[in-house]
Amino acid sequence: MFLLISCPDALRVGAFSVDAINLMEVKTKMPNAKVLSEKQAVVAELKEKLKGAAAGVLVDYSGISVADDTALRRKMREEKVDYAVVKNTLVRFAIDDAGYGELDSLLHGTTSLAISHEDALAPARVVAEYAEKLQNCFEIKGGFMDGKVISVDEIKALAKIPPLPVLRAQVLGTMLAPISSLACVLKAIAEKAGAPAAEPEPAPAE
Repeated sequence: MFLLISCPDALRVGAFSVDAINLMEVKTKMPNAKVLSEKQAVVAELKEKLKGAAAGVLVDYSGISVADDTALRRKMREEKVDYAVVKNTLVRFAIDDAGYGELDSLLHGTTSLAISHEDALAPARVVAEYAEKLQNCFEIKGGFMDGKVISVDEIKALAKIPPLPVLRAQVLGTMLAPISSLACVLKAIAEKAGAPAAEPEPAPAE
């Protein structure tokens, strides 16, 4: 004996049909091609920035205000530092590719990245300044310099080194100081040697 059973087009589970649930799962597992392409472009850009960077610092910016963030970005531009908010999942690919996998454990919460291709001390200097000014609102996570991962304490120590132009001026001043002193001594000797001889005293009258 055969029984013919009439079934609905799609088995319903709660408010959704099985077909609808399957479709939702597919959408979750299969990102939009455009979105995927945009993410790949971001990762590629980050990789290039990291490979050519002299130094970089990761920051937790979760408590910063709009006004402070605006001032921070202005300061970063003045110091020629590339500063941007990054997604942990995307920057992780770039960091691992650049050889900074040790930083992976720091990629949680909110993250921004400050990178410099010229002055290796600039990211540390600006970030440390604002971390001190905005305590508990802007915190240093870690960073890298000259191909090596550096700690928060190392970043703070680097921040205390004067900017490169100031450092050059200080070194030049130190080098020129003995020369200036020598020049003064030589000038004094020359002036003394070239002074007119003293006139003889007149002979006493008889």
